[in-house]
Amino acid sequence: MTQKAGSFIWLDGTFVPWDDAKVHLLTHTLHYGLGAFEGIRCYRRADGRSAVFRLVEHVDRLLRSAHICTIDVPYSREQLAAACLETLRQNAMAEGYLRPLVFLGDPLMGLGTLENPTRVAIAAFVWGAYLGDEGLRTGIRARVSSFTRTGVNSAMSKGKICGQYVNSILAKREAHATGHDEAIMLDQHGHVAEATGENLFVVTGGQLLTAPLSSPILGGITRDSVLRLARDAGLAVREEVFTRDQLYVADEVFLTGTAAELTPVREIDGRRVGRGEVGPLTRQLQEAYFDVVKGATPRYPEWVTYV
Repeated sequence: MTQKAGSFIWLDGTFVPWDDAKVHLLTHTLHYGLGAFEGIRCYRRADGRSAVFRLVEHVDRLLRSAHICTIDVPYSREQLAAACLETLRQNAMAEGYLRPLVFLGDPLMGLGTLENPTRVAIAAFVWGAYLGDEGLRTGIRARVSSFTRTGVNSAMSKGKICGQYVNSILAKREAHATGHDEAIMLDQHGHVAEATGENLFVVTGGQLLTAPLSSPILGGITRDSVLRLARDAGLAVREEVFTRDQLYVADEVFLTGTAAELTPVREIDGRRVGRGEVGPLTRQLQEAYFDVVKGATPRYPEWVTYV
């Protein structure tokens, strides 16, 4: 995974040099985690132009996440979308990863304080394949985590909320410590939820299966895109709960997310998935996804916003 910093960060409506985008040590979100963020990708397309994939949907989710957190964002959807595009231009990035962040500033501590200002930042940097280029090509090794995905009434899973990611971070660190690329998390009932930062799909008997939005999973924008691609290709799709052992006997398993894109899983808990290689439906959907985001196909023009 490669990551290269940009030159400027949009901070509270103004561009500042990367190294000058600083906050006070008593920034409320730093201590308590109440804040919201997004991950958005811009791709260089086949025609040479640059376009952000599903920008409006990402900005809308950022605002919904802030609403869940009872944070009023001092910018409109249109202002945030324009700021994302301008951040790419200011950093002269033909391709890049955008990280908008809504957070509570300083100076007051205490869980219930309402006086700290709401601040908004947008950074852009070059970020390669989140789970590795080799992982995209041949698949990754995963393990079912000993950490349970937090329940729907204790964590607001439909928001990308800063502090909630501690649950994922612990699972991810555990996976890395045991030599795995990623962790798969079960919900409090033992059903498969998602990975630490990706939604999860299973292929069984030619059918595509993924957890429903009523489960404690993020409503992934890449998840939604893959569901649309699959249905438009005539594939059978089911959104329902399923169990850990269904992972073990699946024909194919893959993960989806803005950072991870569409990454195959070749092994889970030491058990080979299918034939231990990227399966045909996974490859079909992966190719279809990259054709859309990189402009090899003119379909789904509503999903791209040109820089």
